[in-house]
Amino acid sequence: MFDRESPSIDPQQGRKQPVIALIGSDGSGKSTVGQVLYEEMNKNRPTAFCHLGKQAGNLGRYIKTIPIIGPIFTKRNEKEHKRLKIKKNSSFLATFVEFVMSMRRVFRFARMRCYHARGFAILTDRFPQNLIPGPMDGPSLANLSFKGRFLHLLMKIENILYRRMSHFKPDLVIRLNVDLETAMSRKPDHKSYKLARKISDVGRLTFDGAPILDLNATDPLEEVLAQAKKAVASVLEAYPHKTR
Repeated sequence: MFDRESPSIDPQQGRKQPVIALIGSDGSGKSTVGQVLYEEMNKNRPTAFCHLGKQAGNLGRYIKTIPIIGPIFTKRNEKEHKRLKIKKNSSFLATFVEFVMSMRRVFRFARMRCYHARGFAILTDRFPQNLIPGPMDGPSLANLSFKGRFLHLLMKIENILYRRMSHFKPDLVIRLNVDLETAMSRKPDHKSYKLARKISDVGRLTFDGAPILDLNATDPLEEVLAQAKKAVASVLEAYPHKTR
């Protein structure tokens, strides 16, 4: 059972426009729900819809389709997964790539902050967190085992950046909860064990006490959208209305 009552919203001191985060594992319907909510918010005031994920999975799936490069990438990727499954240290290259992809999220977060500073209301697909390392928008390197001073320095840098990002709390987090069977039916090209990890992690996130609306993403889309729209409307009402 999920608490579907819209949480009370108090405007954050010094904030002129709201920040709403939409979170959930792959297959929870974030893209569909997010697009509808963005259109609703944009009717009310200028809104920026910001994707704050690394999108490493999408990039990897694209690389696999490239002739010559694809098979080489797939072979190296599978080899790295086998190393991690038997708890061997991640290779230098794999760890460094994880750091680079993690910095992609940091860049996107900084761009989102720029939109917000310019007076846009913000809706995000995903939101960085510092509670649980790993694929559910947490620090990447803290989830790996590796050796080397340089890589440990990168891990410290990543942790500092994620800690700073997590201090910027959303006014509302809309969490789309989904079971593994449904998620796999929607994302058949994803690995089940990776989805299972994300589904487990997403339910444990707190976002430092930010208001959270839990929705069952297996409910009919119309019901999910109605509950999400109601919560978004309450957030918009808590902030000064801006006309174009």
